[in-house]
Amino acid sequence: MLGALPCPADTRPTTMLTWLNRNTLDFPPLEKALREPNGLLAAGGDLRPERLVQAYRHGCFPWYQDGQPILWWSPDPRTVMFPDELHVSRSLRKFIRQGHYQVSFDQDFPAVIRACAAPRAYADGTWITDGMQAAYIALHRQGLAHSVEVRRDGELVGGLYGLAMGRLFFGESMFSRADNASKVGFVALVEHLREAGFVLIDCQMPTDHLHSLGARAIARATFADYLRQYLDQPNHATWICSQVVC
Repeated sequence: MLGALPCPADTRPTTMLTWLNRNTLDFPPLEKALREPNGLLAAGGDLRPERLVQAYRHGCFPWYQDGQPILWWSPDPRTVMFPDELHVSRSLRKFIRQGHYQVSFDQDFPAVIRACAAPRAYADGTWITDGMQAAYIALHRQGLAHSVEVRRDGELVGGLYGLAMGRLFFGESMFSRADNASKVGFVALVEHLREAGFVLIDCQMPTDHLHSLGARAIARATFADYLRQYLDQPNHATWICSQVVC
């Protein structure tokens, strides 16, 4: 989840759940996702890069915790951000102009995902398991997963990571250790993606934090239409050694 959410500890479906075949990369149709819990589509499989890429192309993502099978989700509605709808409050804009932080891209992906996996005060555990960290680091090495680092005087105080595919960005998680650090990183990312021709950022699940920045809900079917239209279109994003002062 790009937003800060508790672990999916209670996922007891009331109907039969599709179990993935480890020998194929096939997922069930999105319409088969459960209503309760909202969006639970399938279980099982693995986290190899090929399956993760297929999952995002299909419209689902993994979300589980240690001790559970891998769970795959496609909620309806889906929380997204359209880059042109980014809302930066007057106070946040003033904070950014004051230059408290430095923002970079793809400078330390492992450190960002480790920080996102750190314990949260409101949750008993983390859904970013060791297996998940290894899987997304592998995707980063393939040039698909990217990180945003927010530093203050050289210290990592915030950031986020996700996948860029076509003209879509799939946000996964963010963290903050200082005032507004994750917001500053997110604003820098959205502006970067907008300039590179991206049309949508997948935020997956709703949070007040994301809604304050302009995220909103769309129907799962509408989200699937964006996948079909933009996943295979080229973008113009440059990630290596890109840095701005915020």
